[in-house]
Amino acid sequence: MDAVDEVKSRLSVEDVVGEYVQLKRTGRNYKGLSPFANEKTPSFVVSPEKQIWHDFSSGRGGDMFSFVMEVEGLDFRGALDLLARKAGIDLEQFGSRRGGPKGPDKERLYQLLDLSTKFYQVQFSKSKIALEYALGRRGFSKETALEWRLGYSPNNGSALVDFAKSKGYSDEEIQLAGLSAQRYRGVSDMFRGRLMIPLQDAQGKVIGFTARLLTDDKNAPKYINTPQTPLYDKSRHVFGLHLAKESIRRSTYVVIAEGNLDVITSHQAGVRQVVATAGTALTEPHLKALGRFTGDIRLSFDADRAGLAATERAIPIASKVKVSLSIITIPSGKDPDELIRQDAAAWQQAIDTPQYAIDWLIERYQGLLDITSAEGKRKFTDQLLPTVKALTDPVEADHYLTQIASLVAVSKQALEQKMLGTVVAAEPPKKQVKPPAKPTDKQTLERQKTQDTFLCLMLIRPTLREFLDLMTPEMFITPPATALLAFLKANPDFYGKPEQLAKLTAVKPSQADPDDRAVQSLQDYVKIETLLYEELYQGLELNELHYEAARLQVRLVEQFVKTQKQILVSKITAASDAEARELLNEVKTYDELLKSLKGNTARAETL
Repeated sequence: MDAVDEVKSRLSVEDVVGEYVQLKRTGRNYKGLSPFANEKTPSFVVSPEKQIWHDFSSGRGGDMFSFVMEVEGLDFRGALDLLARKAGIDLEQFGSRRGGPKGPDKERLYQLLDLSTKFYQVQFSKSKIALEYALGRRGFSKETALEWRLGYSPNNGSALVDFAKSKGYSDEEIQLAGLSAQRYRGVSDMFRGRLMIPLQDAQGKVIGFTARLLTDDKNAPKYINTPQTPLYDKSRHVFGLHLAKESIRRSTYVVIAEGNLDVITSHQAGVRQVVATAGTALTEPHLKALGRFTGDIRLSFDADRAGLAATERAIPIASKVKVSLSIITIPSGKDPDELIRQDAAAWQQAIDTPQYAIDWLIERYQGLLDITSAEGKRKFTDQLLPTVKALTDPVEADHYLTQIASLVAVSKQALEQKMLGTVVAAEPPKKQVKPPAKPTDKQTLERQKTQDTFLCLMLIRPTLREFLDLMTPEMFITPPATALLAFLKANPDFYGKPEQLAKLTAVKPSQADPDDRAVQSLQDYVKIETLLYEELYQGLELNELHYEAARLQVRLVEQFVKTQKQILVSKITAASDAEARELLNEVKTYDELLKSLKGNTARAETL
């Protein structure tokens, strides 16, 4: 038994999903409101028998691993780690059989960091200076201190190192966890005399610390972070995400604050869709991680030079990863912590009225520069044009070029020349094939729903497989659907009883590559198809199913033809005369196919 099977043998999909979705039993299955869409009528189905889930509103589905990947924003390995911990399984016993040096024991490092957090928490409860700062000056409640696992690092040199060694951890492990430093007197604690704020990953595991100075020592940095370790990477870690992600899903946006303590204060005030990065260093991995939960990202950085520069760096990254970036302006120049403690409602109001990032940037530079003078116009465009040039959407870039040109009273052509430079003796542009317009998410979803419902009829009702004759792999948009089509065409007499379906899903991922999801996705897809049939068509008469199969076939071919015609038309613009004639004939062939299909299928509605 491999690691995936072992996890599935100990956990059930309804229990895993039930931690995120309120489920109610309806016959053999459970139903609930989709966690991926706003709906009032439950369309999310979980099958305990098949150990599968399917969301009719979004077209998503799979096993417990795919669900955790969706809701937690994890890859397969991360979902496996999470569910293995939940099941009490040590994945080391399923380690790779390949040779080579073994890396650090990450599970030992996680355990060491968790133990260190508990050690710091005990010290916190005994430290007058730490309690006065956290509970007094910062105004944190005891419940908040416990929720965020706040601690205190003693200032006597090696208290944590000595404690970790007494628990059986080596100097190397302590160093790898980022808990020790080599000083002139030898190895000692990395953090001393500071408020300890654990850095936790999206699942709540401690991966490092931020340590806040509690004295007025001008020679010491106010904050110290854990250095880069096998567990902690500041370019990827999002502080507070483990406690914010549910609120992010509900509110459909996320706020990025500049400081970790700002995040804690906001959560205590009830505004919990707030996270932080390491200072203002916002990276592509940060935005990608947050983009799994929402496309609406709002920055609350200080309105100083560092905050301005951070916004400039973040705009092209947000454009690249396709998220909307806006800026929260706090009145009177306060930071979030100060505003929240003064008026929590004002903080929420500021969050609710963000300004789109580039508009904010333009407005800021208008206030800093005299754009009526030649020098001011030069500096203004020097600052803004690199940001506009980095935008990936040409319509958006053109909009801001036009706006900037109007503000500084120069021609748009002059700005384009400054931004792009003048090409001297350039070769005449060559014809290029325009890529087809990318379907919207809605179009892709509708096409996927059509293919899935069509194939579920073909899988369960062999008498309907005459409708497969005209279908080709290119008409289906997901690999599992294409694989199932090939199987049904090669096995026209296959009858989808449970014991026969077992033959279709019997192949297992190789032991050499237990992370291979290709085979597992086909297994899950077949189970989802049977679930679709049960939910949509169970109990219908054969003539009704025949009508439905004909209707879906027409719809599926129509969607495919529409996409192919877009591709062919884009190719024609760059083709020679002879090539263009051949492409036009291909377009006509598709039109004739669809016309013939509609004409010969009297039972199908014209869509």
